[in-house]
Amino acid sequence: MKKIDYVLLVILIISISIFALITALENNAYNLDYYMESYSKNNVYEITNKSYDELETISKKIIEVIKGNADANELEPYFNQKEIHHMRDVQGLFNIAKILKLISAILIIILIFYFLKKEKANIMGKWIGLGLAVNYFILLILFILVTTDFNRYFIKFHELFFSNDLWILDPSKDLLIQLMPEAFFTDIIIKILIRFIVYILIAQFIGYIFYKKGLYNIPSFKKTK
Repeated sequence: MKKIDYVLLVILIISISIFALITALENNAYNLDYYMESYSKNNVYEITNKSYDELETISKKIIEVIKGNADANELEPYFNQKEIHHMRDVQGLFNIAKILKLISAILIIILIFYFLKKEKANIMGKWIGLGLAVNYFILLILFILVTTDFNRYFIKFHELFFSNDLWILDPSKDLLIQLMPEAFFTDIIIKILIRFIVYILIAQFIGYIFYKKGLYNIPSFKKTK
């Protein structure tokens, strides 16, 4: 094994992790059912005095905005300018995430074919299986942080990713924070982490297949010395 191969294996592990995390994030952030279930759980109907149909319409528009399929200005019928500007910032973060996801996907494909071409599938599979396990330790730390002092790290997250204070909203008058109180975020973060774990497990299983030289006796999967 050349030194460059070890570097590429690390890049592969990081790329898989990033791809899995962003995919898990998108799956939950774009899930209309989660929004509606959260509204019922957190008494949003009573707090906002809005019907199911009204909140469903607003939620669909929010999802379209963070997907990048609609401009944040289209939220004007529901939110004030501060909330709209914050949603534009959120949309920007999701756009960056999409780019990172695409880059990760390209790197994953290129690197997998590289190691298959070099007939180092078993080494690649071993690294995928063991390397991705590091995520479990990171997730454990995140889980502890989220469940012990969520508000503190929620604030730090916003201070890190946003260059303004538009995310500081008033629960007594700002609809956006009424729709998405702290419980909304704690629940969705847990869902994201669970789905992320599932994706990592799937990737590790695929790594195991590579390690065992594949299920279909692919010639290029020959064991390397």
